[in-house]
Amino acid sequence: MTLDYLLTLMTFCGIYSILALSLNILIGYAGQVSLGHAAFFGIGAYASAIFTVKLGLSYWISLPLSILITAFFGFLLGLPSLRVKHDFLVLATIGMNFVVVSLFNYISFFGGPYGIVGIPRPSLFGHTLMTIGYFLYTLLWVILVIFFVRYLTKKYVRYGFEAIKEDEWAAGSIGVSVPRFKIYAFTIAGALAGLAGNLWAHQMGAIFPDNFSFPVSISILTMVVLGGIGTIIGPIVGAVLLTILPEVLRFVQDYRMFIYGVIVVLLMLYQPSGLLGKKGILRRLVTR
Repeated sequence: MTLDYLLTLMTFCGIYSILALSLNILIGYAGQVSLGHAAFFGIGAYASAIFTVKLGLSYWISLPLSILITAFFGFLLGLPSLRVKHDFLVLATIGMNFVVVSLFNYISFFGGPYGIVGIPRPSLFGHTLMTIGYFLYTLLWVILVIFFVRYLTKKYVRYGFEAIKEDEWAAGSIGVSVPRFKIYAFTIAGALAGLAGNLWAHQMGAIFPDNFSFPVSISILTMVVLGGIGTIIGPIVGAVLLTILPEVLRFVQDYRMFIYGVIVVLLMLYQPSGLLGKKGILRRLVTR
């Protein structure tokens, strides 16, 4: 096991940590269940790939643009959430995931099933960020996102999220703007997922529609549930575990989704708050 391999694996851990934290804003804080989060991930990745490969723009221009575009699509998805709830919202997010992947797959501008290849690594001060450089760059983004989420949860936005999570009608009756906080949640979650997509595309160097399919959304959800919904460290732990686990269990790669499904079922039965949730086994061990 080489150093480059370990650094690459840790880079993916960082990218998926950002992705899990973005979904946690939706389901952990705002109580808006989404089973199509890989769509935002894909939009961010494709946006950055198109800007750098097809339009020839600098990575440092594509970075904010891809985040803004994904935030905009998060805003658009937030609009239907004002009209539908719970099961219908779940179906809407699943449908969005299939629609986005279909657009990537069947529209030639997005490369169709052949995807987009030749995505460049970013350069800083004339030096291309290769293995260790890109790992440190990703780690910096992970730290910034953690601080951003902590800042978000210390402000009044947190109380708005918690209010609509517990009871939207009661929240509205005491003056909480339910529509505004729902839009906040989807927009912020979309922006952070777009950041993760940007980092992932330039790490991989090539993207394909299947990279952002519905099973990927299930994987992201599993990371959040495994670590602990509504916490900051929980989704990161879940992302790290489920990024490393497939590498350790390569001999059962064909059964990955089955294993993820079993993990979710067992967690719902015995650890519904996740490993680091309020009643999680790891949280009890740490605070003992």
